[in-house]
Amino acid sequence: MPDKFACDTSVIFNGLILDLIEDGELGEYPEIFISSVVVAEVEYRTNIQKEIGFLGLNVLKRLRQYHEENKIKLHIIGKRPTREEIKMAPGGELDALIRESAHENEAVLITSDRIQGDVGIFEGIKVMSVKEKVAPTEVTSVSLKLIEFFDENTMSVHLKQGLPPYAKKGSPGNWYLERVRDDIITKNQIEEIAMEIIEFVREDAHSFVEIEKFGAVVAQLREFRIVITRPPFSNDVEITAVRPLVNLTLSDYSIDSRLRNRLEKAEGILVAGSPGAGKSTFSAALANYYLRQNKVVKTLESVRDLQVKPEITQYTKLEGSLENSADILLLVRPDFTIFDEVRTTKDFQIYADFRLSGVGMVGVVHSSSAIDAIQRFIGRIELGMLPSIIDTIIFIEDGDISRVLTIKMTVKVPHGFRDKDLARPVVEVRDYKTRQLEYEMYSFGQDIVVNPINPIRSEKYKKLNSFYKEKKSIKGKIQLDVQVQRQKIVLKADPEYASSNIIVFTDNQQIFTGSLSRNSDISLSLSTKEGKKVLKEYNRNKVLYGKLK
Repeated sequence: MPDKFACDTSVIFNGLILDLIEDGELGEYPEIFISSVVVAEVEYRTNIQKEIGFLGLNVLKRLRQYHEENKIKLHIIGKRPTREEIKMAPGGELDALIRESAHENEAVLITSDRIQGDVGIFEGIKVMSVKEKVAPTEVTSVSLKLIEFFDENTMSVHLKQGLPPYAKKGSPGNWYLERVRDDIITKNQIEEIAMEIIEFVREDAHSFVEIEKFGAVVAQLREFRIVITRPPFSNDVEITAVRPLVNLTLSDYSIDSRLRNRLEKAEGILVAGSPGAGKSTFSAALANYYLRQNKVVKTLESVRDLQVKPEITQYTKLEGSLENSADILLLVRPDFTIFDEVRTTKDFQIYADFRLSGVGMVGVVHSSSAIDAIQRFIGRIELGMLPSIIDTIIFIEDGDISRVLTIKMTVKVPHGFRDKDLARPVVEVRDYKTRQLEYEMYSFGQDIVVNPINPIRSEKYKKLNSFYKEKKSIKGKIQLDVQVQRQKIVLKADPEYASSNIIVFTDNQQIFTGSLSRNSDISLSLSTKEGKKVLKEYNRNKVLYGKLK
């Protein structure tokens, strides 16, 4: 008589039952009993778009295939659990039903759940406890279909059902998108790749599922960060895999001895830049640098993908909350914490709380400029506390340090004010290399003003400047730099024209007449007729210039 075995959900979800059958450990032509409770749980997980549900469903399909090939004799037993029994699942009610069905059929219970096995032994049930496989130590030794899309220059791979595979190649700030293959990825192919990823991640001690939600899963497969999305979250099944191309040290960046000394003293650092600029790579290099300085370094990440040394412990959300993680992390008393990334209001408050607690912080922030990184704190943190929380902003562009700003609090009359009675606390933002004052931040009534003192000329201004120098025929015309802000548009001229009356033109057509301020600019509200005209011409890429009236 063939041996009888009953499976619980653990060996279905991890697929170990298939290994036992294929390895012949259950004998020849074993009877496999699958409780309707197990089927119901697999179906439930699949319906809510959990990857483990799809994995379990594939295992059930393979068991049916083995039955049809006469490798096993498959039985589906018992009744589906009621809604009340499902609600009691965390208390072990469903596990009890699985043990009961195994006992009734005089079958050996196969499980990789230690508690399930121990309770089964106590109840007098024969139990076969199996452990999950230990994955090889190197990812490259595993034949994963996903890895076949990568080469030494690939930053990320993008797979979507119904489209050919694409890859982003190059380096931060210098990359291009390339079609990897001409064949379109079918539904079966992308599902097979997804299942292979989940299987490996769940078996490998150095990989893990970071986030699993309805229609999306984020996994860290060694150095690969993988995002799998499904309908209804995305319109089709999509897999995006990202990996760091290089591990850099601080010596690989444009850092002189003065800036290196600043980093040793700084305790409130923001690493800013656009997506893909290389912020996380620099932050990892900074973390490893602090580690070599005999500092206790930890990281706080929503997705743990920073490439740091093993001595640096990487923390993520505790029970789904970074606030819970912060409570524990404060007890660890690190010298420096790398916070990747600071995005929500709660994140900014956690960053501020750590700094005020005396912990050195490196926060990674998405922003289009260095000053924008500071402005993301405004409204979330009191302006007077800003210099106590942030002292250095490092802007990363094209994989290297582009700008470094420092913050300092002082009491003064803000730039452009005449009355000495208007002196107030002012936050000064200076360029670290030149020590030049770039911005002033202060309260004005109910508003916070961020005033550019020496605004950096935009690329458009630089192009216009070269244009004016080349065209001697327009000698005498005043070049204007256009800066579009939230509620206004500013026309900036050279300081030599300060307090002058000018006529603003485009294509020899007069737009309006105005007076330049002492700062040699004209500020126009976008609600005015003149402001709307200037914005219209600017958006049409027209050259704006002035003439003395």
